[in-house]
Amino acid sequence: MADAALRHRAEAASLALPPLLIAAERVAAAVVQGTHGRRRTGQGDTFWQFRQYEPSDPVTRIDWRESAKSQHVYVRETEWEAAQSVYLWRDGSHSMAYASDANLPTKRARADLLALALAALLVRGGERVALMGSGLAPAHGRAVLDRLALLLERDSTPVDLPAYEKLPRYGQVVWFGDFLAPLDAIAALVLRYADAGLKGHLLQLLDPAEESLPFAGRVRFEGLEGESPLLISRVESVRAGYAERLQRHRDGLAALTRGAGWTFATHRTDHPPQRALLGLYRILTER
Repeated sequence: MADAALRHRAEAASLALPPLLIAAERVAAAVVQGTHGRRRTGQGDTFWQFRQYEPSDPVTRIDWRESAKSQHVYVRETEWEAAQSVYLWRDGSHSMAYASDANLPTKRARADLLALALAALLVRGGERVALMGSGLAPAHGRAVLDRLALLLERDSTPVDLPAYEKLPRYGQVVWFGDFLAPLDAIAALVLRYADAGLKGHLLQLLDPAEESLPFAGRVRFEGLEGESPLLISRVESVRAGYAERLQRHRDGLAALTRGAGWTFATHRTDHPPQRALLGLYRILTER
């Protein structure tokens, strides 16, 4: 009887888990063998380093003995405070709902999966994660994954770029989206975060049809974000120009992120998510 009751509670608990979280943890588990764990943060009172005093620091944090050795004022920083928090964001614009084939995930579904799987890997390494725009502080542990899964599944904010928010130093941001917004708008936001001292990574997710434009003949294209329909009599005639324009946009994103000290990568929804996840995790680990 006790075993049956325990099994019933376990089954009930598994049913309560969001399907997205179950899928993300499977992807993370498939990747974890190819990664090396990140340094776990210490307790809040473990000394990490001295750094120069900033106006936002309370005076009580000043280490007067260390400050007396030079002309600068220093504060003591603990390992917990120096720990790197990772802030995730996923494009919620209507264009992310696109999938060219019923057997493929939408761009949003793949972005949700990768964001949560990355969070699972980071939490395994003792890191703190948060979803940008949620108003919640970075946290670690199993509870943060449950919260992230619910936030991602419920979020329907139709924005193609994150709103700027003041984030603390030592943080990193990872953005998942198609990044088809004007390059100037993306550049302004990336540079603003970079100037604030944050590192970041952009992962562009596209459906395979958005890369290859495989259609033929007379095709009417319907916009997902309020654009007017576009009728093309022979899609073949514009395919080369389309590919060139897409590549220019990607080259611009790569140059922008490289100049800001960020990184950029691409992912197609018909490719395994594990490959993109492993690349992301290695970038964060190296930093």
